[in-house]
Amino acid sequence: MSYAIQAEGLEKRFGETRALSGVSLTAPAGTVLGVLGPNGAGKTTTTRILATLIEPTAGHATVGGYDVVKQAHQVRQLVGLTGQYAGVDEMLTGTENLVMIGRLLGQSRRAAKARAAELLDRFGLVDAAGRPAKTYSGGMRRRLDLAASLVGHPQILFLDEPTTGLDPRSRGGLWDIVRGLTADGVTVLLTTQYLEEADQLADDIVVIDRGQVIAHGTSDALKAQVGGQVLEVRPVEADDAPKVTGIVGELAGATPETVDGLVSVPITDPALMPAVVRRLDEAGVPIGELSLRRSSLDEVFFALTGHHTDDVDAEADELVRAEQEGARA
Repeated sequence: MSYAIQAEGLEKRFGETRALSGVSLTAPAGTVLGVLGPNGAGKTTTTRILATLIEPTAGHATVGGYDVVKQAHQVRQLVGLTGQYAGVDEMLTGTENLVMIGRLLGQSRRAAKARAAELLDRFGLVDAAGRPAKTYSGGMRRRLDLAASLVGHPQILFLDEPTTGLDPRSRGGLWDIVRGLTADGVTVLLTTQYLEEADQLADDIVVIDRGQVIAHGTSDALKAQVGGQVLEVRPVEADDAPKVTGIVGELAGATPETVDGLVSVPITDPALMPAVVRRLDEAGVPIGELSLRRSSLDEVFFALTGHHTDDVDAEADELVRAEQEGARA
């Protein structure tokens, strides 16, 4: 199989800090590859290497069949990039931003204006086209930023945490746009901290932690590693939590986690839920809350790495600083 994106053993060091330690991944043409990981995992470093913004210390990668180091110019003609923060010029209007990029890409003035009008219409920004970008909402700026990355008709698009900080409605709007792009045959590499986002968009997922790939597969396959679903039980009386923990743990065959009186455990068989209810009723434990939900990214991460995605330690801080320094280099 030929891949639009292929990386083998990517390593990257910033001074004494190792940001990547042998990252390998592939993405067939016309698909969405989700790259998941907490802050400092190495997602942005990987994206910047594939987009030819920085060179790897070791390893090899091709994008569109071209080597990202030896044939960087050819790669840049094929790709678009939207970073974690909107990169538009706030003093220019929406139209002026897109026309400027078109002209920088070598388009004629007429072609640049036509492409700008097309993208503004596609992204629902026609009414704001003549306003300075500084007057746009956060969601509008992200849409304009994504439109800017598409001015050159890229075959491959890198989206580095494009929905961070957006409200649910704006996030959903960007998801619809990404779906439309892949329907047109565009290959997308999407980095995110949200499993829900990967659920909605990614055909395949790579999980990175501390610069290494620790898991690879579909969203359902990753969730299956931690049980697929999570059973949550909160007793009416907080003092009954230990009893609930014992019963739930015995039936689930796993050690539950208890936080603020809420007992939760990953399960593979939804039929376990009524069995828990019966046992608790027999034990005389009244239930105040009972739910069955899909596993979250944090639970997947905890199962895979032993730490939660929002855990901040010295190593993660150092990797974040290293990536930021690499972005400024």
